[in-house]
Amino acid sequence: MSDDTIFMRRALALAKEAADQGEVPVGAVIVRDGQIVSEAYNRRELDKNALAHAELLAIDKACAALGGWRLHQCELYVTLEPCPMCAGAIVNARIKRVIVGAKDPKAGAMGSLININHYPLNHHPKVEFGLLGDEAAAMLRDFFRRLRK
Repeated sequence: MSDDTIFMRRALALAKEAADQGEVPVGAVIVRDGQIVSEAYNRRELDKNALAHAELLAIDKACAALGGWRLHQCELYVTLEPCPMCAGAIVNARIKRVIVGAKDPKAGAMGSLININHYPLNHHPKVEFGLLGDEAAAMLRDFFRRLRK
């Protein structure tokens, strides 16, 4: 199993924790030099905070752990394509690579709905889609199916 798969599996485990707590199942893991620096899952409902997306929480923890806001040596593994807010934070943190499980045609800002890399910003992370994407998408579908019942 590749390191990418190992880290995305961890992100999926975090997404399951989110779902078990009634949160939209999104998990995020930040890695530097093959080691997990931080991880998080969605906590908007738990924290009653619109900013409590998995990516933002993981970025916040990574900045604290590494002692700075520039995460240019880091990679982000996330189960669902980041929204515009999270994509902006990824650019601002200078994360070099983003590995996405499932695309988000309704709010994805790294290629699905819009693509932040098409704008003349000061940083453009490398974005890769589809790693364990079927599992991530199935988890989301199951969560929303249960929610509708």
